[in-house]
Amino acid sequence: MRPSFTQEAGDSLRLKQLIKLILTNISHNKTRTFLTTLGVIVGTATIFLVVAIGKGSEDQVNAQYSRLNVGTIMISAAQRGSVADPLTKDDAAQLMESANIAEAYPVLRGQGDINYTNYSSRSSYQAILPGFQDSNNLVIEQGRALEEEDEEKKSRVAVLGAELAHLLTDGNPSEIVGQSISISGRKFEVIGIFERVGDAGGQGSYDDSAFIAYTVGEKYLLGTRANPTIIVQATGLDTVQAAIDDITFILDETHRIGGSQQFRIFDAGSRLAAAQETARTMSLLLLAVAVVVLIVSGIGIMNVMFVTVKERTKEIGTLKAIGAKRKEILSQFLIEAVIISLVGGVIGVIIGFVTIPMLSYFELPAVASVNGVFLGLVFSVVTGVFFGFYPAYKAADLNPIEALRYE
Repeated sequence: MRPSFTQEAGDSLRLKQLIKLILTNISHNKTRTFLTTLGVIVGTATIFLVVAIGKGSEDQVNAQYSRLNVGTIMISAAQRGSVADPLTKDDAAQLMESANIAEAYPVLRGQGDINYTNYSSRSSYQAILPGFQDSNNLVIEQGRALEEEDEEKKSRVAVLGAELAHLLTDGNPSEIVGQSISISGRKFEVIGIFERVGDAGGQGSYDDSAFIAYTVGEKYLLGTRANPTIIVQATGLDTVQAAIDDITFILDETHRIGGSQQFRIFDAGSRLAAAQETARTMSLLLLAVAVVVLIVSGIGIMNVMFVTVKERTKEIGTLKAIGAKRKEILSQFLIEAVIISLVGGVIGVIIGFVTIPMLSYFELPAVASVNGVFLGLVFSVVTGVFFGFYPAYKAADLNPIEALRYE
């Protein structure tokens, strides 16, 4: 027999009876309750996973650019083969006259066959000055870096990116240090391997490249085709735009034929910001989809609650006839909706936690966070309150005499 309200019962007794009545009604309609909860489970799990994927994507972007100095500015030809007055090594020295520029290094890039024993790779090579390594956060993992002596003596030595070393040695990079490789038919001794870097901010990946002394690349590999790209470091993040303005002015002055318009000037910081913004935008779009799912499940809750009110019209009339107050009827149906949505929210969050390890199998970055749990549960409860209120209000507003007569 279901519990009833009495006029003489105290507030504590009424609350206990109310909770017991709600739980009884929920347990008596298991199938309907499950179907109602299912939408909330899916919606909450979706929100939790969307936040997790968004956080994972942002972490991945930050890790990818962690070695990149966001004050870096790259200057290169706007279009290959169309530059009337190409960049030279002297341009880097000219740019150092700007008070907003801390460092400027010319870099020569080429593409060729790089061979070691039985392994070969069509990869890029970069001829650099020794200071370029520290300026671009290139850290030695094994062996040593390029030094001023290598530049002065035109030593045929090379430092390999992590991925290239791994590829040439079939996964055993330590064996190549101290050994000879050939780059476009020229022999070089491998003196070191850089740690893995990731994206180099518009310069391709350092991990896939071989690095040699600037004079060696100019003399033995590229010759008259040696038109460098210039890598500039601004004095700080707040001076990046001022440095770009100075670069534009200096190039207009030193390259009268074509001026700065023939060059592409862009900073790594804006590339990082764009990548982060893209990750955030994708997260917001996915979150919007999850909210739509919850709204749909909320409409399902509302429909089920309306059906429940219809089925229990006589019960409502009886409760009112024996003294149940309007707010007690309202509370009963509203709390019922909240319990259903909250239970669905908790189950959805649990499913989200279980699903995250599975996403790694598909190489989809996802990181569980407190924000994901909070948003999932808040949205589930808000859904229950919002879509459960109107049916609860209609139930509380029923006339007890008409309710008792309802068939």
